[in-house]
Amino acid sequence: MEERTRAYLRGRFRDHYRRADVSPPPDPDAREWGYIPWTTGPTTMVRHQSLLELGDLSDFLRRERPRHVYFSAGRYDDPGADDMDDKGWRDSDLVFDLDADHLPGVDPQRDSYGEMLAAGKDELMKLLDLLEADFGFEDLTVVFSGGRGYHVHVRDDEVRALDRDERREVVDYIRGEGIELDAIQRTEMGGTATRRVLKSEGGWGRRVHRRLLALADDLLAMDEDDALERLKEFDRIGDGRAKTILGAVSEDYEKLQSGNIERGGPGIRQLAKVMTRQVVADESAAIDEPVTTDIRRLIRLPGSLHGGTGFEVMRIPRDEIGSFDPLVDPISETFVGHDVTVEVSEAGVVELNGESFTLPEGDVSVPEYVAVFLMARGRAEKGRE
Repeated sequence: MEERTRAYLRGRFRDHYRRADVSPPPDPDAREWGYIPWTTGPTTMVRHQSLLELGDLSDFLRRERPRHVYFSAGRYDDPGADDMDDKGWRDSDLVFDLDADHLPGVDPQRDSYGEMLAAGKDELMKLLDLLEADFGFEDLTVVFSGGRGYHVHVRDDEVRALDRDERREVVDYIRGEGIELDAIQRTEMGGTATRRVLKSEGGWGRRVHRRLLALADDLLAMDEDDALERLKEFDRIGDGRAKTILGAVSEDYEKLQSGNIERGGPGIRQLAKVMTRQVVADESAAIDEPVTTDIRRLIRLPGSLHGGTGFEVMRIPRDEIGSFDPLVDPISETFVGHDVTVEVSEAGVVELNGESFTLPEGDVSVPEYVAVFLMARGRAEKGRE
């Protein structure tokens, strides 16, 4: 990035902060703060700062106009101490990170930026469902990172003291690690015999049970031949097992409702095993493990600008996630309303603010939010005056 580009972005970031109302996270004085300035050479973070050292947050942002701004998930007795061991850790938010370009099925070489962010939003919805339905968390803050995806901050009292190993257990659950049929069933006595029953009261057992019942309802609505063909789509279920399963579903639906997967023998258990794999693949969330397990992690400040896109790092109200558009809503009003000339070095299509821009190499006049995006991503330099 050339100096004129750096100076332009630094100045326009300051203009954003002059009009922005950036609110800090809870307990800001107990958190470590860090930022990356607009400097030449290798990227260097300034960290181990307390809010006392930075001063008033709004004044700091206008004065320093940083490229990136972060605060710690952890709370400390002395957040400004240079040595982590001297900070005096108290507790930490439980933080989740979803990077769109790291998700299963996403190919950064093939998929557009918008397509990757759409995949990230789908993954976010799965994560929120797990956090709310399975864990019962209530104090959640959802944030668009301004770059590749989304962050979720959980601040329920019972999670803040979790250590790394305990947080890793949460990660494993959300990612569906080790979730197989044996892990979500129990053995019960039924008269003189034992029976296997899904743990349908909650968690992955409830999710698999719900999927099995939905399939059973579909089978009962079909004619027999179609139902048998549907069952044979599942791995290792042939004619014999399909007939046994359909008979069990037709004759003992109430037992399946209670979670009993003994009736129907090996066929119904094979179906439950395959269904478990499908449910985990469909409903787990591909969170970034190191972010969640790191009790000292620094995470982006909502309301700040992302120096790699120029987008605002945005808190998203829970009931507005469905309508949130990451290519429209995070565009700062500071960059809307006038055009800027840039020297494009990487030609291509940019989709922002509901419009598509096909950009050739060379000097191009574009809306400033497009120009800032291109410059921040290293695809253009500020045009010469």
